[in-house]
Amino acid sequence: PVSYADVWSMYMKHPQLIKEVDFITIHILPYWEDEPISVEHASEHLEKIVKQVEDEARGIAPGKPILIGESGWPSAGRQRGLAIPGVVNEAKFIRGMIQVATRHGFDYNIVEAFNQPWKSNLEGVVGANWGLFSADRKPVFPLTGPVYENPDWTIHWAAATAIWWLIIAVCAKKIRPLAWTRLLIFLAFTQLFSVCLVTLAHFLWYTSYSGIQRGYTVFMTVANVALAALLVQRYLDILHDKPGNEVLAGRLRNGYLFFILLALYKTYGLAVAGRYLSFPVEQFALPAVGILGLLFCRYLISGKINSHGLSFDYLCGWSIQGRRDRLIAYGLSFAAMAMVLGETKAFMDGRDFIQAHPGLSEGLPFALGYVLYNRQLLMWLACLAVLTLPFWSNSGNRAKA
Repeated sequence: PVSYADVWSMYMKHPQLIKEVDFITIHILPYWEDEPISVEHASEHLEKIVKQVEDEARGIAPGKPILIGESGWPSAGRQRGLAIPGVVNEAKFIRGMIQVATRHGFDYNIVEAFNQPWKSNLEGVVGANWGLFSADRKPVFPLTGPVYENPDWTIHWAAATAIWWLIIAVCAKKIRPLAWTRLLIFLAFTQLFSVCLVTLAHFLWYTSYSGIQRGYTVFMTVANVALAALLVQRYLDILHDKPGNEVLAGRLRNGYLFFILLALYKTYGLAVAGRYLSFPVEQFALPAVGILGLLFCRYLISGKINSHGLSFDYLCGWSIQGRRDRLIAYGLSFAAMAMVLGETKAFMDGRDFIQAHPGLSEGLPFALGYVLYNRQLLMWLACLAVLTLPFWSNSGNRAKA
């Protein structure tokens, strides 16, 4: 028997193929559609496409069987428009697809049996996570019964709590004299630090597929721990009404400059060729939370926040007079705008998208809608905004607590 396997739209654009094959092999991947389909409507989309192909084939070669050559959903990776990768979403799609196949009586291949780490070299994290089983042959989710996005959440919660208690133990003497409102702020943000660190270490390690990537995971985890230690020290200085420390301020500035340069690199990568790149929210959540913590501590002490109070020098307690602060702010802001434009253009360049929405005025609202629905992208924009704000506001004045 002879068949031709391709995305379903190829058979609709070239129906003469139907006459030349013994069975019609179509790939239906809602995640990769030019207009991504949400998992809630994926089964409906699957059924609609099969019916379209059946109707087309009926007029050319009645009764010719249909095979779904590839269909599946990623359990991890970057969001595309309405399509959100995840373990629960993969389970929803696979279960729904089996029901559709049963109703229509066609055969199907699930993409894939096992996660394939080598695909990360071509398609990033999302490419490596389409399997029903992990690379070490463990089920990603059960085909029946309840499904959990993170079945090890209790272990991760325990790890985060242990880190939090470790911070409290190390800082016990310094936090004991604090008023309850100041103590509450300190405890809240150190708990957030603990959650950020565990989430970062788990996600990056789980999505590392080579020695270099695992080395990067260790490096980024250590970098986040180091920044957290500096931030905790600064929080305590502010909450104890201590004057600014030039050495600590310099270290904080250098730490944030490292993360900002890395954020610029990753954001421009997303802007230029972001199709397979994940949004690095986990890697920068702690630096962003750290800035918010400095703002809360400062507000608690002074009772007000103005443009000067938002500046990096004021938050860190010492004027370093960084000459490139405004350049940093411009760079991060332009990178964020370029990323949104790049994501929008990627949708509008899709062949099926152009066919469905010819013309800029018709296609732009749809493309922007897909971009602005992307929660991962919005979270990354929020991280960039928080990192940028102190450098826009930096006045360069000497600022002591």
